[in-house]
Amino acid sequence: MGSMNRMDRYKKGAHTVLDLKYHCIWKTKYGHPVLRGELALGLRRIVKEIAAEKNLEIIRGNVRAEHVHILVSAPSCYSPAKIMQYLKGKSSYRLQREYGRLLRKSYWGQHIWSRGYFCSTVGAVTEEQIKKYIEQQGEESSDIQVWDEKLESDLSEGSNALA
Repeated sequence: MGSMNRMDRYKKGAHTVLDLKYHCIWKTKYGHPVLRGELALGLRRIVKEIAAEKNLEIIRGNVRAEHVHILVSAPSCYSPAKIMQYLKGKSSYRLQREYGRLLRKSYWGQHIWSRGYFCSTVGAVTEEQIKKYIEQQGEESSDIQVWDEKLESDLSEGSNALA
């Protein structure tokens, strides 16, 4: 396999170049360890189907007995909240429809997932690298300053730096 161009990781649209990835975790309601065997395999298939329907790419995933981890690449039109709404809402509905017999003992109501979730952005560069890149950009005017947490404290001391 040849070396991949570093720009190949980006998704390109008519007017955009993106690389948006999220690490998402959500748990079963009440922490019931029901995601095993047939149900775990079914959930894996269902999450992949939902992702394909919404133009999301599941890069990695792991179904544990009481929670799900995924690394997902998404278009910019979807917020993390919207991604989780799709994945949790649609998977709950489809799991109950297809695997109701396996879920009845633990979930007699409408919901399989707990209310919350975890979501973190993932990038190809670190926050520190981005800060350095921004700081090293050429300046048109010497009046422009780099935005930085330190500047807020400088402003309170009477400095004329822009925040």
